[in-house]
Amino acid sequence: MKADVLLGLQWGDEGKGKIVDVLTPKYDVITRFQGGPNAGHSLEFNQIKHVLHTIPSGVFHDGQVNIIGNGVVIDPVIFKKETESIAKLGVNLIPKLFISRKAHLILPSHRILDAASEAAKGITKIGSTLKGIGPTYMDKTGRNGLRVGDILSADFLDKYNHLKKKHIDLLRLYDFVYNIEEQEAQWFAGIEELRRYTIVDSEFEINHFLSAGKKVLAEGAQGTMLDIDFGSYPFVTSSNTISAGACTGLGIAPTRIGEVFGVFKAYCTRVGSGPFPTELLDETGERLRQKGHEFGATTGRPRRCGWLDLVALKYSIMINGVTQLFMTKADVLSEFEYIKVCTGYNVNGHITERLPYDLNEVDSAEYFEFKGWDKDLTQVDNKEDIPDNLNKYIQFIEKETGLPITIVSLGPDRKQILYR
Repeated sequence: MKADVLLGLQWGDEGKGKIVDVLTPKYDVITRFQGGPNAGHSLEFNQIKHVLHTIPSGVFHDGQVNIIGNGVVIDPVIFKKETESIAKLGVNLIPKLFISRKAHLILPSHRILDAASEAAKGITKIGSTLKGIGPTYMDKTGRNGLRVGDILSADFLDKYNHLKKKHIDLLRLYDFVYNIEEQEAQWFAGIEELRRYTIVDSEFEINHFLSAGKKVLAEGAQGTMLDIDFGSYPFVTSSNTISAGACTGLGIAPTRIGEVFGVFKAYCTRVGSGPFPTELLDETGERLRQKGHEFGATTGRPRRCGWLDLVALKYSIMINGVTQLFMTKADVLSEFEYIKVCTGYNVNGHITERLPYDLNEVDSAEYFEFKGWDKDLTQVDNKEDIPDNLNKYIQFIEKETGLPITIVSLGPDRKQILYR
């Protein structure tokens, strides 16, 4: 059996959480393979919205195992809040959630370093979520990190204090006021919460499940254009958000990857700083933001909005080896008389369909215009009822990308889904 991978093809916020929730009944195991609490996967059912930051989006179904992989970084404070919120809904996470022994821990001092570094950058800041993600991955690659497996060792406190001291020494480089001690009580309470769960060598567990014929879905966080290697650097996250990240973040071989599901919005959004070729800084962009409720699930920050970017989308498809496309938020575009799609970039007077080394090199975007569809899509449950103009929009994207759009999401609820 092979693991299927589901990931975002834009700058995150594509609606991956909902799609994972919808697909979960078809799988035995749901895994997260990278990122941390900078992710905010939103799910909605029974008129209740749920936002998951660290825990895989399959936890609201019974019968599945959910695994936090080694590539994820965990903040015990946020993890505890998340588990408590889920428990209030009557969900017992203990038997269904496994945590990798090799996943790294975010310390209070990581969060402080993140804030100090971002503040020091001034106008050149990257738009960090200030969750301590970057400094934690820096310690991971610098071979200084603290891992979940360490919380079970007798010298855990010594390891914690050693890393904390290193961070305090680094913070002397910044003019930044902080208080680690006031955050530590919550952090150690979060450590006790982590100890309640089954801590595993997840690479063995996942490969065992695959060998036993179990169906595994790997859930990505953020989006391809935020990948540390292939995203719009330096305005990116600190992990590999692409399909290759599922191999390193779970411990599975490339030959064990099956389908790669690419999720994208019918338009584009971005949170934080960085180039955004199709950004709309006018009334149309604001309409998209308000109609799409485009505010960060993790930060609450308003998202920047723009038209669909096929140059970036096709690049993401290539990098990930996408086999199927899932389009979300088609309902948001229902009230627009005209809809545009970026088909090329103007770079130094030349039109290109290739993503440049630096997106800041893009002078302007070239567009193809469509007539909108004046129809409420939120109640559509049959593909024969899709408006003609939306079908033309979908078919254009399919022709340009060479891939089928097999799922269209028409609203936030798990029931508002259309299979094609």
